[in-house]
Amino acid sequence: MIIAIDGMGGDNAPNAVVEACTEAVNEFGVNIIITGNEQVIKRELEKYNYDKNKIDIVNASEVITPDEHPVMAIKKKKDSSLYKALNLVKEGKAQSIISAGSTGALMAGATFVIGRIKGIDRIALAPIMPGKNSTFMVVDAGANVDCKPQYLLQFAFMGKIYFENILKINNPSIGLINIGIEEEKGNDLTKKVYKLLKEADFNFVGNIEPRDISSGDTNILVCDGFVGNTVLKMYEGVASNIFNMLKTEIMSSTRSKIGGIFLKPVFKNFKKKFDYTEYGGSSFLGTKAVVIKAHGSSNVKAFKNAIRQAKICYEGEFIGKISSELGKINELISKSKSEII
Repeated sequence: MIIAIDGMGGDNAPNAVVEACTEAVNEFGVNIIITGNEQVIKRELEKYNYDKNKIDIVNASEVITPDEHPVMAIKKKKDSSLYKALNLVKEGKAQSIISAGSTGALMAGATFVIGRIKGIDRIALAPIMPGKNSTFMVVDAGANVDCKPQYLLQFAFMGKIYFENILKINNPSIGLINIGIEEEKGNDLTKKVYKLLKEADFNFVGNIEPRDISSGDTNILVCDGFVGNTVLKMYEGVASNIFNMLKTEIMSSTRSKIGGIFLKPVFKNFKKKFDYTEYGGSSFLGTKAVVIKAHGSSNVKAFKNAIRQAKICYEGEFIGKISSELGKINELISKSKSEII
């Protein structure tokens, strides 16, 4: 497969991006097209040993920054590294795109340049997150702040296809993030979504309260983008603060420092579970091609894992399976339309 890489997107671009690409072609056997400043990327590539036939460069003179309006940036900056990468996928010259740049611009490009799968109403950001007992997925984690009930049903469906075909977990459990476990709890949106999920042919386990999210006992957690993004950022913040607090306490006295030495393997394993670099990136579900959003501060390891993730998604053919099985979900939406509008 051929992967289009936004070579200038992210805090550590292009250095970490280029190094990750060279390691990925050696380890995974993929072909890569890096978009960005050709001279800069060439200089970076010269530092590494890799199969020269597997990496190409497409020059791009512009860069889309996180503070730009996503849609306007995609429309105006046609010579940006992100747009060039998106266009490679649109033209069929690449089967996947990865960027650590602006999430909003990547989503806008995925929607307007690559396009949605026919029958999917909205693209959803779906990160895999660490839990106490298992990893889990949050759909949507920020792509759609305002949602209709049918969007969340489609989010659950796409998450199910991802788990079954990419993570190889049959009949994954699906929960709805809500303020209480009772069916009648929540706002108008969650009440309507609950009914749809209950009627669908899913392993729906009901409402999941925020305090139970981190257990990882539910494979797929469905919500609108406002709730999902809040959960994501709160989760990252709490994890970071816990590590910092533990470090401060361990370094506070000689006795605790000695104890910390003995507990070092425990802390190392604990930190690894919350290390975003292990998970690569977040998939945009609902696009016509594999779209991976790498973390903005991705290092070499994280970006390489994002490339591995793109390869697995492409070979798992989950996009085609979403298209082939979507009819059943949209049929349920049509039957329930008078109730959910």
